[in-house]
Amino acid sequence: MQDNAPERPSARCSTLSSSVRSADASRCAAPPARRAAGRRPAARLLPLLAAAALGGAALLSPALASAQSKIAVVDVRRAMLETEEGLRVQATLKKLFDSRQVELDTKQRALADERDKLDKEAQAGKTPKDALQRRFETWQRQAAELQATMVDYQREMQRKESELTTPILQKVLGLLRRLAAQEGYDLILDKSAAPYYRADLELTDRAIQMYNSGQVGDAAPAKGAPPAKGAAPAAPAKPAAPAKK
Repeated sequence: MQDNAPERPSARCSTLSSSVRSADASRCAAPPARRAAGRRPAARLLPLLAAAALGGAALLSPALASAQSKIAVVDVRRAMLETEEGLRVQATLKKLFDSRQVELDTKQRALADERDKLDKEAQAGKTPKDALQRRFETWQRQAAELQATMVDYQREMQRKESELTTPILQKVLGLLRRLAAQEGYDLILDKSAAPYYRADLELTDRAIQMYNSGQVGDAAPAKGAPPAKGAAPAAPAKPAAPAKK
């Protein structure tokens, strides 16, 4: 019997392009849609906030504390996630990207099904070799296009996450500076940087409550203190009008 199967790479997973290998869920690795973009925005928010928390710890603790320093710890990631604004951001991200994820998953399954059909027809030897080859090349092109779409989708998610969460981070850091100024803390560490601390040193729940009540700015400067850098100087007082006779 004549072998009508199209000429195929001897090692299918190793010879396809990287994008095709990623999309070939039924033969190579786990579906790239699941790996690259399958994570829901609300869950994917966690790594971004963890990195922001470390940055916040560095900003709030520029020097080592002495034995007499007043120290506190805070879970910046949780403080961001569990504020009312943080919960709304997570819901917004989920709403924005869930429908896109369903679409990508559907395309991924369709490509996997098509690849199975090609394999079965090639093994049966009843379909002309050139026809199978053309269909296989079409499959490769569609897989590469899907991979490019998933990369764009992931970048868009990251950009939107950053856009919505950076303002929350800045407010949390300002709130912690307010607490440090008002209560004399010399050092506020992120919880992830503290291997051990007493439970009464943690400010996370308090920070969340203050955030939700609107106390999110830096503390006002003390009376008589010089204006903040970049602030406009106060206008000179106008002379009093002369009294009428």
